[in-house]
Amino acid sequence: MLEQELFDLFERTSDAAYVVNDDGEICSWNKAAEKLFGYSRSEALKKNCHDLLQGRGALGIPICGDHCSIRECAAKRADIPNFDLEVKVKSGRRLWVGVSVLVYDNSRNGRCLIVYLAHDITERKRNEELLHKMMALSQQLSALPEFMGRPAPVAPLSENEREILRMFSIGKNSTEIARKLGITLQTLRNHLHHINQNLHTHNRLEAVTHAIQRKLV
Repeated sequence: MLEQELFDLFERTSDAAYVVNDDGEICSWNKAAEKLFGYSRSEALKKNCHDLLQGRGALGIPICGDHCSIRECAAKRADIPNFDLEVKVKSGRRLWVGVSVLVYDNSRNGRCLIVYLAHDITERKRNEELLHKMMALSQQLSALPEFMGRPAPVAPLSENEREILRMFSIGKNSTEIARKLGITLQTLRNHLHHINQNLHTHNRLEAVTHAIQRKLV
């Protein structure tokens, strides 16, 4: 596939798609990227992706730069998992996006191109932050003697179900938990349904809160 055909292909995706060469220079920028990041194609092309987006990972560490870990993984043919990235958009605000990476080796000219597919995950991050705050509050309350009274007994949870609640309580998301346990997202949803039935709760947040109060996690 010629490079221009690759660039044209990504014009058809609803994800923001931009392509970076092995020097970190942006060589393709689709319309969805213009909409998400605020930069026009002419403003983005030939810019270094770090200089333009100033990407930081979930731990606050810069992702791009002179020693870009993504480019290093691509050069070594190492797997690149999906990840969360906080970027600076044209307006100056910081935005969280979920990123998938594809690597395209052009056998004709020996160039390695890295394709980034990004979508807005602001709402998910907001929910995760709220969950963290709720979990912290619930743990503080459960530490107070008899604060909640003595809860009625509930059906026991399996070790897998308790581990799922424990991972949710420390901020892991569904994808991370399913991958860690080696199960599908549908199986995880089935576990959550069973957990809610046993704890007489209505959603994941209630289930985790109740589990903490009952000292199940």
